[in-house]
Amino acid sequence: MTIETAILADGLQDRSRWRTNERCPVVKALELIGTRSAMLIIREAYYGTTRFDDFTARVEITEAVASTRLRELTECGLLSKQPYREPGQRTRYEYRLTEMGRDLAPVVIGLYQWGAKYLSPGGRPPLALTHDDCGAAVAAEVRCAQGHEVALDELVIGPIPAAEPGEHSR
Repeated sequence: MTIETAILADGLQDRSRWRTNERCPVVKALELIGTRSAMLIIREAYYGTTRFDDFTARVEITEAVASTRLRELTECGLLSKQPYREPGQRTRYEYRLTEMGRDLAPVVIGLYQWGAKYLSPGGRPPLALTHDDCGAAVAAEVRCAQGHEVALDELVIGPIPAAEPGEHSR
């Protein structure tokens, strides 16, 4: 039986020396969006939901949870908060996706694909995801910068090369 895992390169094979949680982007991402309600609010934002009451109803969460999650998602930069006012009403806020929020779409699409394949009856998704321009199915994939699809056992994980003189690191 072949075990398909990523390839650890350049001294990374000894994982006992890793401080995996200090700088791990997966840990950092989960700190922002790792709750069910946060992911479902983002999903609803992709569907066009913008108003507090609609998030509460669509995600089926309490107002307290919606308030907390919307505040967190706004503070971390996934959503922006914009005022609106209905005639005769007080000012309220809409929540709109930011670039950071839109850039999360491949993750949500990947979760959708995985859930459809393994958790939906018959592996059949409840909705079709298609490209508006050509009508083709949309899928999240792992590809290299040259456009090749990359299987897990073809993924090499190695240290980041040192910055060139004059380059700034984040």
